[in-house]
Amino acid sequence: MTQSLDLRARSEALGGALPALLAQAEHLAATVVLGEHGRRRAGMGDEFWQYRLATAGDPAGQVDWRRSAKSEGQFVREREWQAAQTVSLWVDASRSMQFSGDAARPPKADRAQLLALALAVLLLRGGERVGLTGDGARPRGGRGQIMHLLAGMTGGDGADYGAPDVANLSGHSRAVFFSDFLGDPEEVETALAIASDRGVRGALVQVLDPVEESFPFDGRTIFESMGGSLRHETLRAGDLRARYLDRLADRKGRIEGLARASGWHYLCHHSGQPAQSALLWLYAALERGR
Repeated sequence: MTQSLDLRARSEALGGALPALLAQAEHLAATVVLGEHGRRRAGMGDEFWQYRLATAGDPAGQVDWRRSAKSEGQFVREREWQAAQTVSLWVDASRSMQFSGDAARPPKADRAQLLALALAVLLLRGGERVGLTGDGARPRGGRGQIMHLLAGMTGGDGADYGAPDVANLSGHSRAVFFSDFLGDPEEVETALAIASDRGVRGALVQVLDPVEESFPFDGRTIFESMGGSLRHETLRAGDLRARYLDRLADRKGRIEGLARASGWHYLCHHSGQPAQSALLWLYAALERGR
């Protein structure tokens, strides 16, 4: 009975947080004024894109004679490419993402979910199909997909550290993985290898709390993983700072190297930084990775 009440309380708390998260994501997306993602190139479609000077080999039927009559050259009227992209998102739901080094600062998971949802809002507005990896929301277009994504990315999986889920990734699509990537890096390497074999390109966004970057601890300190499976007590935490920072730099370098070797992009984002800059970077990274 107690377990049922606890589950109900957690469910109600989560349900109450969903509208706030969606409102934040909508607001964040609204601060980014961009054109339609993935469509700005010539191709088959109905919408006019641009005029360009005719070149050898252009069929006479493509020349816009009315526009050409206004100048000395001949101009071709190009239409805009309108094939929608498929973008799959993975948001780490492990316990390590619940860490925050300051009671006034939301946990890493909140920032990862906010960025993922705001990116989805932008992509869906641009006519793209967006979904979640694994058994989450399958890629679809349209405004209604937002609620499916919102519900799918806000649960926890109980593991101490997460590993990218590459199940159901569509071939030659795009993907974005949000995590602190503090678990086994070999799992990230395996996931990227599978994605690359399917022709998937995308971005890794490593979300860290500022405390994880600065290691401000000194004196007697007990370090414990969010799930409680790892625990270390020391009387001189300050003596660990240099070694910790070196290992963190190595980890970030390895994740970035894995991304680069796979043709992916990498960003390290701190939960204390403004979210808008990361969202702009993500949007541009997907455009570059086309």
